[in-house]
Amino acid sequence: MSKWFASLQADFEQTFIAADRWKSLIKGLGVTLEITLLALLIGVMLGVLVAVIRSSYDQMAAQKKSNGLLSVLNGLCKLYLTVIRGTPVMVQLLIMYFVILANSTNTVLTAVLTFGINTGAYVAEIVRSGIMSIDAGQMEAGRSLGLNYVQTMWHIIIPQAVKNILPALGNEFIALLKETSIVNVIGMKDITKWAINVQGRTYQAFMPFIGIALVYLVMVIILSKLVNLLERRLRSSER
Repeated sequence: MSKWFASLQADFEQTFIAADRWKSLIKGLGVTLEITLLALLIGVMLGVLVAVIRSSYDQMAAQKKSNGLLSVLNGLCKLYLTVIRGTPVMVQLLIMYFVILANSTNTVLTAVLTFGINTGAYVAEIVRSGIMSIDAGQMEAGRSLGLNYVQTMWHIIIPQAVKNILPALGNEFIALLKETSIVNVIGMKDITKWAINVQGRTYQAFMPFIGIALVYLVMVIILSKLVNLLERRLRSSER
């Protein structure tokens, strides 16, 4: 047993301490968090926009009303959702890197746009389901108070919808955090790339890969706790 602990300690020192490799791990963690947060911002804004367009079209269709521009926008949104949700995110990342932004050397921009657009498709359907779950009378009440459609959506419908969809949004944010681990395929030095580099230099796979697995686990636990805390506060505000 003592030999096993001695070997484990030696592997730990070789993986994290030698050559100040822990500093590279911290830098990689910063890259992971930067991509996640920026992509999350883009995904939420894009997702809410698509959700509002699609839910507006559905409501008008239910009332047997027509709007040419809204129909075109809804068709574009459906195409966007079909393509993004129907293709792997790694393929989207490679297309963005080698085709769409082939002349760009900014890999952070490439990753952020890819994950932001991908997340937006899933957030859109989550938000849309939340909007459609709100009673139609809420929209009528807002309009009767003198609010226009956008104001009613922003001040009345969406705040209520967020309370219903928060768990699903939390799961999507967690999925985004874990999906960023593939950015090493375009040469970005995130924590996964750090583990691969350390394994290549030390020929030890256990410690670096178990190490980043624990880092991801801790981040997911923290994010889950924050989502649960926010959910409890929103519920308590209803009382």
